[in-house]
Amino acid sequence: MKKIIYLFTLMLAFGWSCTNNQNNETVSNENPLLVEFNTLFGTPPFEQIKPEHYMPAFEEGMKQQKANVQLILDNQDEPTFENTIEMLMRSGELLGQTSSVFFSQNGANTNDELKKVAQVISPKLSAHGDEISLNPKLFEKIKAIYGNKENITLSEEQFFILENMYKEFIRSGADLADDKKEELKAINQELSTLRVQFSQNVLAETNDFKLVIDKKEDLAGLPEAVIATAAETAAKDSLEGKWVFTTQKPSMIPFLQYAENRELREKIYYAYTHRGNNDNENDTKEIVAKIVKLRVQSAKLLGYDNHASYRLELRMAKNPEKALELLNQLWEKALPMAKKEAIELQKMIDAEGGDFKLATWDWWYYAEKLRKQKYDLDENEIRPYLKLENVREGAFMVANKLYGITFEEIKEIPKPHPDALAFEVKEKNGDHLGVLFMDFHPRESKRGGAWCGGYRDHEIKAGKEVKPLVTVVCNFTKATGDLPALISPDEASTLFHEFGHALDGLFSRTSYSTSFIAWDFVELPSQIMEHWAFEPEVLKMYAKHYETGELIPDELIEKIKNSGHFNQGFITVEYLAASLLDIAYHTIGEPKDIDVLEFEKEYLNSIGLIPEIESRYRTTYFSHIIGGYDAGYYSYIWAGVLDNDAFEAFKETSLFDQATASAFRKNVLEMNGIKDAMAMYLAFRGKEPEIDPLLKNRGLK
Repeated sequence: MKKIIYLFTLMLAFGWSCTNNQNNETVSNENPLLVEFNTLFGTPPFEQIKPEHYMPAFEEGMKQQKANVQLILDNQDEPTFENTIEMLMRSGELLGQTSSVFFSQNGANTNDELKKVAQVISPKLSAHGDEISLNPKLFEKIKAIYGNKENITLSEEQFFILENMYKEFIRSGADLADDKKEELKAINQELSTLRVQFSQNVLAETNDFKLVIDKKEDLAGLPEAVIATAAETAAKDSLEGKWVFTTQKPSMIPFLQYAENRELREKIYYAYTHRGNNDNENDTKEIVAKIVKLRVQSAKLLGYDNHASYRLELRMAKNPEKALELLNQLWEKALPMAKKEAIELQKMIDAEGGDFKLATWDWWYYAEKLRKQKYDLDENEIRPYLKLENVREGAFMVANKLYGITFEEIKEIPKPHPDALAFEVKEKNGDHLGVLFMDFHPRESKRGGAWCGGYRDHEIKAGKEVKPLVTVVCNFTKATGDLPALISPDEASTLFHEFGHALDGLFSRTSYSTSFIAWDFVELPSQIMEHWAFEPEVLKMYAKHYETGELIPDELIEKIKNSGHFNQGFITVEYLAASLLDIAYHTIGEPKDIDVLEFEKEYLNSIGLIPEIESRYRTTYFSHIIGGYDAGYYSYIWAGVLDNDAFEAFKETSLFDQATASAFRKNVLEMNGIKDAMAMYLAFRGKEPEIDPLLKNRGLK
């Protein structure tokens, strides 16, 4: 997932810039956030920044932006793009710099002090953003420029920014009556507080559960590497001689796949799926219910039928009905396939003499056994060839073959965490392109999942090109004892996915640090990269046995290829269930109090989700729809239509066709956020995307 701050009010507040403010009149030599970053490539001096530095920097950043906005308002000249739009985009540089560092660190390396800062600053930032976006005098200036757009000379990028900024001011409430603006401000501030609370509660729930095993027989079926990792985790918790498993996926998924003890599989899966639903201080049910209700109230204030209609208006789908059309089309194809898979797994249980019905916590275990039976393939056969460092280098090699860029590790540079790595990215001719940070492994201070963010965006400032600082954050299997980090095929795909987002940021050619990316287009750059990960030609580039250095054998590649559609019914249905649930919450048309568990149960039953499969995310820990993908989780499959069709362009030529790669970089990666999404795609592909490649890739046709 590419982590993008999506609220327009926050976009204004942050200025979408991570550059340093040279006009800071209150420079403090004691606060590294308030002085120019005198570091290699201008990276934040992470090791110098302390929790107590953030609030003063936030306060100073807001103060400076208010002063800069006031200069725009006081200007008596006729409003122009330069004296209004451009000045507004550059008005919050210190605030943007502080925000980029703080929110990235709060997601990847939080602590109690940062959590407190987040709780305090989030409603303040919301109020600050509203003060700007709801300012009538500022809106009148933007409206005047927009109304005169046919008579002024603007670049294509400037015109796109003007068009979208005008629309977003209206969508942020600039046209509302004063009393309605006050209502909206109150809603926005409450939402900002609730989002922080939800995120902190889910992290606490994830960290609180530990499955402690003290009998060796309860480890039956588990690979030695998994057992060794669990022993290391136990030792860190002062539980020597025992084994600890958590609901972090690198720990939980192998346990569900291989542990023979069914009761323990149920226990860890129950803990995972009941995060935020334990009626304790970290419960999220009421938080989600309030968020859903407030979003309806906000949408109604702004003149929309529901929150989904508001959110999808400027996306490729345009409305929830169009998104549902795709989701339902796929649901009708995937559900029968999942039912057939469930029958196969039940037959295996029966054949083994199991006197029980297939349950959700059984699926991974029996699917793994069935894969072995059908294709003579076990995930543990693949892992020795997926040493993390080799997979990372594989992604780098693919980018080099496609775009000519190179990656050189930088040792002496400030890093966001001691575990993180840093790479200078260079063009084929040696020119500096940007810096890429990569932080791969789980820790209690890091939220779950994987994402790509940034500490600085590309822009042209005072005639000089500012190069991006991009970060990829994951939660992959760690090295254990003498074993290096041997990641799963799913983790390898995730690495390529997030790397695709990173390329999107590194290749950006935006003149300003403001962009307007269609949310259901944002996953195209990431998901297209996944296609290269397990191509035979690419595997032969990076998949080397961690002990012998031998390349992955052709027989194993053939097994991987033959099993490509295995379990796709399950994978597609669990994803679609979550996507449909997201849309269901956000097409509620009137603000009302709901019981989220009852709503979830009734809705998933209504669409026919079988009891053997759980929605990929249950409501109480569905972080995507709280943190930016609200009414947008469908975006992955919408972009799936795009990326599968786009990859056909390479298959029609060659895997590393230079002309095709150049066209994708020029028309998509460089332009993302400053040009209409479909226009970008048409410029690359020459035609609208077709759904058939997606259906074939998932075995649905």
